[in-house]
Amino acid sequence: MKQSTRINKIPVIFLAAVLFVMLMSGWALGMFTDIEEEPYVSEDADRIVVGVSQLGSESMWRTANTESVQNTFTQQNGYFLIFNNARQKQENQIKAIRSFISQRVDYIVFSPVVETGWETVLQEAKEAGIPVILMDRNVDVKDKSLYVTCVGSDFVKEGEKAGRWLENDLKRSGRQDSEINIVLLKGTEGSSSQIGRTKGFFEVAQTHDNWNILAQEYADFTSAKGREVMESILKKYSQIDVVVSQNDDMTFGALEAISESGRSVGVEGDITVISVDGTHEALSMVADGIINVDIECNPNQGEYVSDVIRMLESGEKVEKQYYVDEDVFTADNVTESVLSERNY
Repeated sequence: MKQSTRINKIPVIFLAAVLFVMLMSGWALGMFTDIEEEPYVSEDADRIVVGVSQLGSESMWRTANTESVQNTFTQQNGYFLIFNNARQKQENQIKAIRSFISQRVDYIVFSPVVETGWETVLQEAKEAGIPVILMDRNVDVKDKSLYVTCVGSDFVKEGEKAGRWLENDLKRSGRQDSEINIVLLKGTEGSSSQIGRTKGFFEVAQTHDNWNILAQEYADFTSAKGREVMESILKKYSQIDVVVSQNDDMTFGALEAISESGRSVGVEGDITVISVDGTHEALSMVADGIINVDIECNPNQGEYVSDVIRMLESGEKVEKQYYVDEDVFTADNVTESVLSERNY
């Protein structure tokens, strides 16, 4: 029995016509980025139609997150997926969500580029009776009923883990009372991950008077920007003890800049490197002693979102927030088994 709050299924003929027009006009090229979904046919009438707006493809983590979604919301699993890549632009996401509403999808799932500016379009979804599920990142809205739940990482905890690891590492090396010069590379300004990780790290840092934050700059979660920002910082400061980077891609760019400056990094180097994500490439660098520690941010969230949808379909109550499981990786626990099982 379907929930009373569920909307009627999309008429087959209507959707087929819409899809045909979209494909012929070329608009669908932006909508179905990297998706190979079969056409909507009569057998799909009982499938759950999910519209997903991904914020972009700015990093390896984001690519893995997208793959998790596309591998979960398949016709074999009882879904019909409409996928959109917003290319890091909020206006593209708002346009996609309105498109989902007009197509009368059953659920809207999106990973917001930034936290603010969503009230109007989410109110439109609510009035249309379409449940909204946030994935990876959260939104800042006064009316929390505008979305059902958020599935993702505890970003504040990730930032705190980075701070606690540094705290313990300094104790192990006997430098807990020394002056420590720190550079913080932050992600996209206004995003949940940037806000949370910054907050979590500073909650630890503010308890240490000897931790000097030399610079904290936005680097947009990309390797190119990470390199550019790090190059600028290296020209300003001759003594840097720690680089805290809020994702692996920025870390890769920063490592290139540091190497070209003639300074060394890692377990045996001059600069301690703390990263966030836990991608295969970064964990290989952890194993090699190039990156000291990597705080995991688990991108495999598609199944978690699917579980929430199944709960809603059966009329079960869902929590307002679900966190995915995550770990902290150093050279001590990055084994061959860990690397071989990494799917991103």
